[in-house]
Amino acid sequence: MNGAGRIPPHRVVVLALDGILPFELGIPQRIFGRAADPARGPLYDVVTCSIRPPGPVRTDADFSILVENGPEALATADTVVIPASYELGPVFEEGVLTPELAAALALVRPGTRMVSICTGGYVLAAAGCLDGRPAATHWASAEHFQRLFPAVDVDPEVLFIDDGDVLTSAGVAAGIDLCLHIVRRDHGSAIANDVARRTVVPPHRPGGQSQFIQRPVPEPQLATTASARAWALGRLHEPIQLRDLAEREAMSVRTFTRRFREEVGLSPGRWLTQQRVEHARHLLESTDLSVDAIARAAGFGTATSLRQHLQTTLGVPPTVYRRTFRAGAAG
Repeated sequence: MNGAGRIPPHRVVVLALDGILPFELGIPQRIFGRAADPARGPLYDVVTCSIRPPGPVRTDADFSILVENGPEALATADTVVIPASYELGPVFEEGVLTPELAAALALVRPGTRMVSICTGGYVLAAAGCLDGRPAATHWASAEHFQRLFPAVDVDPEVLFIDDGDVLTSAGVAAGIDLCLHIVRRDHGSAIANDVARRTVVPPHRPGGQSQFIQRPVPEPQLATTASARAWALGRLHEPIQLRDLAEREAMSVRTFTRRFREEVGLSPGRWLTQQRVEHARHLLESTDLSVDAIARAAGFGTATSLRQHLQTTLGVPPTVYRRTFRAGAAG
């Protein structure tokens, strides 16, 4: 739509603090900046700001960046993203905001969605945004984070946590997972998957997945389970047994299961259920198929089984998920 009927893009404002990690700083622009709808065009407007007037901001690398927006940009945000910084000063040491940072955050409008990547969560916690809430951060900082902010329920293992209007993630690549999750929550799996393909990253790693796997990385020359996974993705509607997957790779069931866990971080059964849930979500979002038909297409067999798995994974049954998503998309 054009003119007065056009829906403006969702404004994402990224707060660049001194000591910012360039990788994390670039994640929101890379993910949100690639999200587009054929009819509406770009779905997000991403800008970067500083807590000071426009000018250079130090990074943790051997270069600074020129940020062209001051703190007043925070007042225009629908979503604020705070990436990690290695120069948080009293925020990291005492759990309190500097006057300059507090003044900048005071410009954020009530109801704005707040997002942190890695140790950016320290800023949200110091601002009181995480009191009484669950939060994720990098596993190496979790113990210190919890001591500094006892009112926050820190989970040291998960990739990210969606607590409605406040979302937090672990470090580095988990920030990509969280931003893709937000795109999926806002606009559905088709657009999120398109962004993931363009970015050449997995389209979905659930927030509850562990940050790290305490197992040796398999040697590069060893056979992988990739072809079995690709084969399964093309047959989600069919019954798939563990021995079927193992036979695709000419492995014993025991060897296949061990290798699969090393590569994916999940058991084959849990991974297969995860893929079926994702496929069911996509069908609920993008088709008018009945719940029974979607259950069969996703490999759950019955509507009862599909309801149980969606309730466990998402906390809602299929009909509520479809109604909520479509209402959100329409808005």
